[in-house]
Amino acid sequence: MARKALLLLTLVSTSVVGMGYILSDENRSAFRWLTTLATGASSAPAGKAASTAPAVLPSIDQAPEPPSDNALGFMLAGIAEQYEQSTRYPAWSVPLSKAQAKAYQGNRYEPVSLPLEGEGQFTVTLEKYRFTRGETILVAAAIQSAQVVGRSLTATLEKPDSREAVASATLEQAGSAGYFEGTLEASEEEPGEYRLIVEARLDGRPVRHASPLTIEPYLGDFGGLGEPHVSNNNLIIPVRFSPEEPGFYALSAQLYSGQRPVAQLQMEQRLDGTSDTINLKAHGTVLANETETGQLQLRHIQIRQLPAGPGDRTNYAFGPEKGYVFTPPDLDNLTDTPAVNPESEQRAALLRQLADKF
Repeated sequence: MARKALLLLTLVSTSVVGMGYILSDENRSAFRWLTTLATGASSAPAGKAASTAPAVLPSIDQAPEPPSDNALGFMLAGIAEQYEQSTRYPAWSVPLSKAQAKAYQGNRYEPVSLPLEGEGQFTVTLEKYRFTRGETILVAAAIQSAQVVGRSLTATLEKPDSREAVASATLEQAGSAGYFEGTLEASEEEPGEYRLIVEARLDGRPVRHASPLTIEPYLGDFGGLGEPHVSNNNLIIPVRFSPEEPGFYALSAQLYSGQRPVAQLQMEQRLDGTSDTINLKAHGTVLANETETGQLQLRHIQIRQLPAGPGDRTNYAFGPEKGYVFTPPDLDNLTDTPAVNPESEQRAALLRQLADKF
């Protein structure tokens, strides 16, 4: 068995080195593709990048750089460096780019378009993806088509498994031609996944558009912020929330400075009536180098009621749309010192040791 394991390790190492040689021959900049990946370079499509950046061709007299003699070690060293860079931030306070801030907005609905004949489109839009039980659901539909469109549409909310209709409404024309609006009431529906079916008649034939949404239970009320303060290289931001039921909750929010996203914050805590405050923490690694000293803001506040047992669903609720604006205390004592996590440090040390062995 030991001889088989040694043979397998030898084959794997040979394959990695051989592949590294092939790739390095095609990429003469000494594995520039790997270092670009490790440093988080732009993720623009390859076609677009090729059209905006001129190709740099090697000189005829310039000899290509030889491939690395230690491809596996080089790769492990890059992984170790990338891991060390990511672990300098605690999991509950990570820096946030504009693209990430848009992706992390927890209750956004992406309009779904259905292609029609003749390059037409049938698009349905909702205000959000998750609705609290009892909320009115505003449905907007737009049809761009050369076909004859009926004067009204029908909207039906149904359970995806049984296709049982639980609510329905008529969407009437509103404003410009081909634009329809209406509302659905789903005050008594059980929390869970639902499917919204909007049906139109084009040239007298029915066309159905389906899009998903969820209905969430009422979880409780947000009560604003406590007094922000600095402790142990963290800006502590107390968020008040009175839960309808005791249990474990996970709170997340985006921290902004003006119109610029700074960090994604999150924290889990049990709320049982004895405490109605969850302390979000912004670590010094995301705030120490801030040059603007104005007001800060929490946006896209989301709280999740975590499952009490196997098979239970995660329930969602959201803070006020405008978020919370606050004036921070003096942040001069915050430092850009990496967070201390013994387990992460051990993993990073292990990766460095593996890289040194090859």
